[in-house]
Amino acid sequence: MSASAQPRRRSLLLAAGAATAATAAGAVSALPAAAASPRRPGGSRRPVVIGHRGAAGWRPEHTAAAYTYAVRNGADWIEPDLVATKDHVLVVRHENEISGTTDVAAHPEFTGRRTTKTVDGRAVTGWFTEDFTLAELKTLRAVERLPLVRNRNTVFDGREPVMTFEEVVRLARALSRRHGRRIAVFPETKHPTYFRSLGLPLEPALARIVRRYRLGAEDCVVQSFEPTSLAAFAGERLRLPLWQALGTSGAPYDLVAAGDPTTYRDMMTPEGLRRIARYADWIGPDKSSVVEPFTLLADAHRAGLKVGAYTFRAENQYLPARFRRGGDPNAFGDAFAEYALHYGLGVDAVVTDFPDIAAMARDTADTP
Repeated sequence: MSASAQPRRRSLLLAAGAATAATAAGAVSALPAAAASPRRPGGSRRPVVIGHRGAAGWRPEHTAAAYTYAVRNGADWIEPDLVATKDHVLVVRHENEISGTTDVAAHPEFTGRRTTKTVDGRAVTGWFTEDFTLAELKTLRAVERLPLVRNRNTVFDGREPVMTFEEVVRLARALSRRHGRRIAVFPETKHPTYFRSLGLPLEPALARIVRRYRLGAEDCVVQSFEPTSLAAFAGERLRLPLWQALGTSGAPYDLVAAGDPTTYRDMMTPEGLRRIARYADWIGPDKSSVVEPFTLLADAHRAGLKVGAYTFRAENQYLPARFRRGGDPNAFGDAFAEYALHYGLGVDAVVTDFPDIAAMARDTADTP
């Protein structure tokens, strides 16, 4: 489906069980073609390079520095993970538990807010965004989430505040002007069933910002691991492309909570992909799911879906064994070879902590 295609009307029929289908039934929306990807020489599409939480390999994730670095070095889209504050503002953090991504533990005034909660069926201990107002979160500073892997990034600890999604949208607009190309935002709703249970639904808050900034299909693609979150957002009738993220095991938490037995593996079958194509434009599988002997990539394209694989990193521990160099798990391996493999297979996008390497690998592949 080309980016220039006229938006078409589609029913959101998730067909993933009675509870999910009932939720989706009212979410009929006009959905557009997916956000444009750059064109290859000769007119075909080039894969989209998506800066995962910015350029998380080079700067603490979800910071203005990470997003700016990503765009400056080749990212086409930037990805913010969305969670909610106590006063229902969308902020960008990897998780709603923030002890690993902020300096909250160093703030004595917040010591009493450390607690244990059950999030998506799992006990988690720490500090949670939903227990803080935006003003309180703004007193915190971002830190590197993986300091033992990316010690180099810790030099930037404590320098930047927690961003709101609205601030990321404004930054993307500024970066688009600065670099003379349109930069899309790629928000992911994190733990949407959990936040809905707290009376802090993510989708209406996201829709308000989309409307406020008049974001279109070239500006924003909405992703989630939970189909009902995509259905809820589609019910806002905003004509944005939707991206169904897929895990390697287990099932979306909304389906689990509803007693629906559908797993991610079920969703990746040809029939499951046809069902996804009724409501989404993209799937986002783990990169391991698109290499042989799996047929996911071909099956998804046959169903009319684009495929964006996640998450590409340069360190040995995240690379397939054949692309590792030496015995240090934190040293860089042959990341270029992994990108070449996936570009050669025909993925439509890569979600990466190192958008500079991804863009260079893509551009090298385009060079005769």
